[in-house]
Amino acid sequence: MSELKKKSLTRGQLGAIVGAVAASLLVTAFLGWSITCPCDFTPGGLLFGDRAGEEIADWSFANDVSLCQIQVGGLLPYSVNLNCMATSSGGLYLSCSVCDTKRWAGVVVGNDRARMRLDGTVYPVTATRVMDPDELDRAWVARVAKLQAYSTPINPAPPVGTPRPNHWWSFRVVSR
Repeated sequence: MSELKKKSLTRGQLGAIVGAVAASLLVTAFLGWSITCPCDFTPGGLLFGDRAGEEIADWSFANDVSLCQIQVGGLLPYSVNLNCMATSSGGLYLSCSVCDTKRWAGVVVGNDRARMRLDGTVYPVTATRVMDPDELDRAWVARVAKLQAYSTPINPAPPVGTPRPNHWWSFRVVSR
């Protein structure tokens, strides 16, 4: 009988093994999800890609991709696809409609450190909500101009000259 006890697992050992297996499965699932998404309307986790080697001063190249991806949060990263646009002076902005209902925007307001992925490259950035109406209008004009080339049925381009809606938020993005 004592031989059998020596070879069998204790309840604590079995619990530790089950916990380790469950944790491994969760980490594997999270990494798989992060590699695949964000996709369409499904958020993702970590953004993978080549890390930018230097700070970016002129973000004009952001207008050459249809969408950007932003990763916010710390311990449990959260990433989404969203509109990004560069102004004629190279300043970069992210925007969204009714942002107060969106998780990523709330996280950025509380912690401005983020990561952005454009065309496979990941950039460490800070994102600050813009409150100045003139700067909001400049970001809106840049958005309307970019969407003339990247309009889709779910993200249609407003006609040039359309005034900025009051529920529209923009975030100034700066490389760090």
